[in-house]
Parts: sequence; C-alpha cells; structure tokens
Amino acid sequence: MAWENQTFNSDFILLGIFDHRPTHIFLFSLVLGISAVAFMGNTIMVLLIYLDTQLHTPMYFFLSQLSLMDLMLISTTVPKMAFNYLSGSKSISMAGCATQIFFYISLLGCECFLLSVMAYDRYVAICHPLRYTNLMSPQICGLLTASSWILGSTDGVIDAVATFSFSYCGSREIAHFFCDFPFLLSISCSDTSTFEEVLFYCCIIMVVFPVAVIIFSYARVILAVIHMGSGEGRHKAFATCSSHLMVVGMYYGAVLFIYMRPMSNRSPTQDKMVSIFYTILTPTLNPLIYSLRNKEVARAFLKFFGKGKTRD
Repeated sequence: MAWENQTFNSDFILLGIFDHRPTHIFLFSLVLGISAVAFMGNTIMVLLIYLDTQLHTPMYFFLSQLSLMDLMLISTTVPKMAFNYLSGSKSISMAGCATQIFFYISLLGCECFLLSVMAYDRYVAICHPLRYTNLMSPQICGLLTASSWILGSTDGVIDAVATFSFSYCGSREIAHFFCDFPFLLSISCSDTSTFEEVLFYCCIIMVVFPVAVIIFSYARVILAVIHMGSGEGRHKAFATCSSHLMVVGMYYGAVLFIYMRPMSNRSPTQDKMVSIFYTILTPTLNPLIYSLRNKEVARAFLKFFGKGKTRD
C-alpha cells in the first residue's frame, strides 16, 4: 500500500484560482460574498423549517436536509480556499486532503439521492394524495433520508481510501482550490486506469439511478397535472415541481460535466469554473429558488422576522 511510503506530513499544494491582481482580488471578494449569502440563506431555511410547525411536512423536511447538505458542502471547500488565499499559504496536509475528498464526495452523493427522494415525494403527493400520509410517514421519510446519507458517505469513504492507496512521488501540485480526486489521480505516479474505469461505472450508478427515478416521477406527475380539473391546483403543482426541476437540472448538469468525462478530455480551468458553480453558486440559488417561488416559506420568513421586529 502507498500509505507505507507516505506520511501525514507530506503536504499537497493547492494552486487555487486567484492571484493578487486587482481583478482577482475583486473576484475573490465576490466569491466570498456569494458564499456568505449561501451560508446565511441555507441556515435560514433550516431554522425556518425547524421552528415553523406548518412546515413540518415531508417536502420541507427533505428541503431542510438539502439546505443542511449545502451548508456542509460550502464549509468543506470555501474556508480552506479563503484561508490559503489570505495567508499566502497554498499547502494542505494529506489528512486534510483526504478529509476534503470524503466530505465533498459524500455530500455530492447524498444530494444525488436526496433529489431523487424529493422527486418521489412529489410523485406520491400528486399522483396518490389519499395514500400520501401512509406512503410518506415520518418513519419512511427518516429511512429515505438516512439511506441518502449512508449511500453518499459510503461513496465518500471508498473514493477517499482508493485515492490515497496510490503513490504520489512527483509533483504534489493540485490545479484546483480544493482536493478533488480526479485532480489527484492526474498527478499520481501509479497506474490509476483500472480505478478510473471502476469509478466511471460507480458514477453511472450514483447518477443514472437517481436520474431515472426523477424522470419516472416527473413523467407521472406531468401527466397527472395535465389531467387536473382545478386550474389553481395545476398552477401550484407546476410551481412546486418546476422549482425542484431547476435545482435538479443545475446540479446534475454540473456533476455530469465533471465526473462523467474521461481524464484525457479534462481542462483544469473548465473544471474549476464548473466546480465553483455547484459548490458555491448552486447552494446559493437553492434557498432562493425554493423561497421566492414558495408562499409557505415566504409566510414563515415574514412571520419569523415579524416577531423579531415586534420584540425589538
């Protein structure tokens, strides 16, 4: 095993995406500001859903889990990027790198499965409303959510352990702002072709299976909505589902671009830009998409902050 030839004192170098030119200082400040908005937005979503009893439904429970995953995803990458940029240091320890890979891949996997669970929830709510209480009971919701966390974390463990089973005897420079295993494989002096092939098929399972569930669920939902007699009910169903589909499209589009391409076709610059999109911008947009298009979340927001103003 390569662990025998490596120690936890062997650091990697994160080249990052910004230098100290005026333009890059502005871009860094912009990314940091967007990350702060994402952090606050997702924190507010989690608190609102927890505090408002009218939001204690399966759909909002899953939404709170999505916001929690986004919070953790931001915390996995942005603080280290900001610290390295502000301190002038570019190093990250092997333990820190492995930790980033574990949490990053785990959270990506968790969100993949959770988005399919959310699609199934909308399918049951619209296509089987009379059985919704039984089919989406608190126990079943808890089981589905726990399964998403477990499956995602399992993938994170496998990828982190496999990545650091290879030797890194040459350059330890990672052309990214955080540790992502495709970038580490590209600088390994071991033969990683077999792992890359296995990884490709694992990605198919991790991505294609949830996408298949989402497509099936929304195909049935769209058919059911079209046949709805109530115009108001049709509008509400479309509004809820379109919000979810926007999130699904942004998230899966970026993940497929990053992880389903061969290593030979990768461009570090493109990968870094897309990584910023789904590690920072998507977590920022998620609470905005769900809150701006959702009257119940807006009501809870006004109720919560209205009470705060009254107390002041």
